[in-house]
Amino acid sequence: MPKATVERLPLYLQCLQAMGDSETTVSSDVLANIAGVNSANVRKDLSYLGSHGVRGVGYDRLELCVQLRRALGLTDKWPVVIIGVGNLGSALANYQGFDPSGFNVIGLYDADPSKIGDPVDGHRIKSMEELELDIKEHDVQMAILTTPAGAAQEVADMLVGAGILSILNFAPALLKLPDTVKCRQVDLATELQILSYYQATRTA
Repeated sequence: MPKATVERLPLYLQCLQAMGDSETTVSSDVLANIAGVNSANVRKDLSYLGSHGVRGVGYDRLELCVQLRRALGLTDKWPVVIIGVGNLGSALANYQGFDPSGFNVIGLYDADPSKIGDPVDGHRIKSMEELELDIKEHDVQMAILTTPAGAAQEVADMLVGAGILSILNFAPALLKLPDTVKCRQVDLATELQILSYYQATRTA
């Protein structure tokens, strides 16, 4: 499945779930309009799921949600760990959207001894020494990294060594990882710089 298609699937799922149970079917045109994409892209993307809809009727909304969740690997909840419980890490730990989206945060970890044991949204912050054991015990394969830039690579190496295969990296650092590990970089400053470009060209 093309990368662009994979990146649009969560958007389609979000749009379908927001429509509510009163809508039993949805056309590619309507879904495209809500998602802000081309309707031809919607039809092509959904064809990878084996879903082609019914001419004049569209797609069964609930069945399409099931197909999207299956394609995204969301048939079961994925256990996730968060490393680095500063302001951003704490905010993510308190985020209520993980569970309904198919993810279960099983632990928060930090290297600062003064934070160990502090409660955050029903969890108690653990030391880094407990991380590897918890990863193995809960068969965790996904991690969220919110450490300072200087610590990010060392922690990432630790995660890989413990068996983590996917990292969502909020640390402002580019990680060097094995080809077997998937990493998504979320750099807030970069995103603002991109918005700044559009703002500057709008007012130029």
